[in-house]
Amino acid sequence: MTDPPPNAEGAAILDRVHAVLTRYVILPSPEMFVAVVLWIAATHAQPAWTHAPRLVIKAPEKRCGKSRLLDLIDAICYRALMTVNASTAAIFRSITDDPPTILLDEADTFFGGKQAEANEDLRGLLNAGHQRGRPALRWNHNKNALEEMATFAMAALAGIGSMPDTIEDRAVVIKIRRRTRTEKVDPFRQRRDGPPLKKLAAELNAWIRGNLADLENAVPAMPLEDRAADTWEPLIAVADLAGGNWPALAREAALALTAARDGDTEYSDRLRLLLDCRTVFGRFDAMPSAALLERLKALPESPWAEYNNGAGLTPMKLGVLLKEYEIYSENITFEAPVGRVKGFRRQPALSDAWQRYCPPEDDPAAEPYQPYTTRPDGVRLLHPRTTEVVHPTTSTNTNQPDPRTA
Repeated sequence: MTDPPPNAEGAAILDRVHAVLTRYVILPSPEMFVAVVLWIAATHAQPAWTHAPRLVIKAPEKRCGKSRLLDLIDAICYRALMTVNASTAAIFRSITDDPPTILLDEADTFFGGKQAEANEDLRGLLNAGHQRGRPALRWNHNKNALEEMATFAMAALAGIGSMPDTIEDRAVVIKIRRRTRTEKVDPFRQRRDGPPLKKLAAELNAWIRGNLADLENAVPAMPLEDRAADTWEPLIAVADLAGGNWPALAREAALALTAARDGDTEYSDRLRLLLDCRTVFGRFDAMPSAALLERLKALPESPWAEYNNGAGLTPMKLGVLLKEYEIYSENITFEAPVGRVKGFRRQPALSDAWQRYCPPEDDPAAEPYQPYTTRPDGVRLLHPRTTEVVHPTTSTNTNQPDPRTA
């Protein structure tokens, strides 16, 4: 009898964790099951990681199964520290060189409504703890000395609605939904089902800890970049160690869930404004501030008409939001009857910000930009396919030929 391949044990253990999850919960996609299995396994190797990915489990309503999924994670992950109400100081003091896995149920109550401001320190801890070597500093009055408090620990958060965007940006996001009547799962009872899960957790821990050095030195090929790669690297390293189908499944899950998260992003006011400016600018190289505001407020489903407690987006607030991207209004001379007024130029600041911060446009192969077009009767139009008269065309345009002489 030949020895089994070195990775067969790990793949088999991950398969058993996967079977447990599919027995007790329903998730919207196979990729989500893969992600949760690998995240649970990665908690057992926290000393090996440079980044500690968060797991966000969110649902639109109650009774979608988020707490049940967190119960299963609690049973199988490494040194679970489950809480629905903990002070930031208590969580700080729980984190050691070999930290527990922090599980926050009802996390929406921490970060929503009146509690949001009171829990800014907790959000800061969760953000800083995504990367090793980001301690919090506190002054110890009793010792009259500065103390470094560790923040590095893997954490799962379950709640209704979205978590703060700074947390979701560092997380594997599992968006679950309520089961239909035809979707059946086995009932979970802690007294009956808990002991077998603890045994499975011990097997998982023995396998992971026995390969901790390999995981610490792993440099897996990543299908993602930047922070998404940091978040998924521990999960993909575990999958590569296990072998079998897990390396391919892990990379498919990473791509699918990252794309889903990015597509479901709730943009900040600044970024939403930048995106909407790109939409209303079309192919113009400049636009008066008044015309830009008018078109922003007219966008379907945009917040700008009711922004600022119903007063609408003002020129001052427009400038405040855009200046974070180093975009400023200036005096620009437009064609009559507009004349010389405050406005924004496409180049260089707006165009640069769109490339740096906005997702790609849906139609990258659109026809080349033109500052305006002219009908035979001499009326200048906003866009080649509209019949709306345009104010915002510049009298000079160094980048494009004048269509009257082209």
